[in-house]
Amino acid sequence: MHICCYNMVIVNGQAAYKEFKTRLKLLVSKYPDLITTTLSNIFTMRLIGNKTHGDLAEIAIAEFINQYMYDFRSVHVGKDLYRAKSHEEDIKIINEITEAEFPVSLKAYSVGPLQLSTDKNFQMFPRLEQESGDVEDRNKIEEIFSDPAFTEFGNINVLPLIYDENRKQCNILVFDYDRAQEQTMRISRVEGGGRRKHPVYRFYDSDGDFICEVRYGDAAANALQRGLWTHTVNGVKYFDSITGGWIDYSHNLILVKLFSHALISSDVGHKSALEKIQKDITRLKQQSGLKR
Repeated sequence: MHICCYNMVIVNGQAAYKEFKTRLKLLVSKYPDLITTTLSNIFTMRLIGNKTHGDLAEIAIAEFINQYMYDFRSVHVGKDLYRAKSHEEDIKIINEITEAEFPVSLKAYSVGPLQLSTDKNFQMFPRLEQESGDVEDRNKIEEIFSDPAFTEFGNINVLPLIYDENRKQCNILVFDYDRAQEQTMRISRVEGGGRRKHPVYRFYDSDGDFICEVRYGDAAANALQRGLWTHTVNGVKYFDSITGGWIDYSHNLILVKLFSHALISSDVGHKSALEKIQKDITRLKQQSGLKR
C-alpha cells in the first residue's frame, strides 16, 4: 500500500508539472517581454561570477512564478535543506487551484551538455553494466526502463535555462522523457577517451540520433562524474522549447551597479528600493496587458 501511494504521488506530481509547463509556455507566448527581461537579468549575473547566475536563477524563477503566474505559487527550497531533500529540487511549486505540489530542479547551463540527474544513489550505471554489448532489442530496452534503477528517469522535473553567450541568446528547453523512452532503440557502451576518463552508456533512436547518456561514477564520486546527461544540440529533437525557440538577451549593467550599492547599504535603503521595484513590476504587468 505504501508503494502504491508513493507511485500515485509521483504520477500526480508529473501530471501537475506537465500542466505547469503548458501554462508557462502559454504565458511566455503571450507576454514574451516578461521572460526576456527576467532571463537577461539572470544571465547578467555571469558578469559578477561564472556560477552566480545559477543560484540567482532559482530565486528569480520562483519570483517570476509568484508575480506573473496567478494560479501558481512558488517557494525557493534553499541550499540548507539539501541533505533533507527527497528529490533533486530547487523550488517547490503549488497549483493554487488544485493544491497539487511538485518539486522542480532549475538548471542554468551553457548550450551543450546538460545534466538531468546526479543519480545520487548510483543505480543506473551498475544496472546497465549487467548487459553484455549493445542493447537493441526493444523488449529488453523496455525492461531496462522498467527496472527500479530507472525509476527516476521520468520523475525528475528539470527546468533548464540554456544560454549561448557568444550569440547572446537563451532558451528554456525541457527534456521530453516520455518521448526519449519511447524512441530509444539502441543503448551502447562507449569507452572513455580524450577528456572523458570513464565509459558511458549512450541512448540512440532509430535514426541513430543521440538522445541521452548515463555516465560512470560511484556514490562517492563528484556529481559531475555520474548520472543522466543529455545535450541541447545533439539531442535537440528531444526537447520542448518553452520560449518557442531562441530569444535574444542583453546584459543589464544597471543591475550589476544596483547589486554593488545594495551590498553596502542598509535595510532602510533596501526597503525603499524594493517599493520602487514593486511599482515597476506592476508597470510591466500593465504595459504587457497581463491581468488577473
